[in-house]
Amino acid sequence: MKITSETKKAISLILIYLALLFFLIGMAARLKESFHSRAEISTAGFTVAAVLAAFGIITFLFSLGKKQS
Repeated sequence: MKITSETKKAISLILIYLALLFFLIGMAARLKESFHSRAEISTAGFTVAAVLAAFGIITFLFSLGKKQS
């Protein structure tokens, strides 16, 4: 099964939006004062956001690389 460049671009866009979602989860956990385990959730949210953003950018760059016929 071949994955076209449009599919790779769509996957990278989904990964970038997931990274944004986890970043917002991390920010919400950091801003919530009365929540007990906010530091763990905040750190995990930021870490997952960074990993997903990196995968999204790498996937997007590979989709630009070569055209498949």
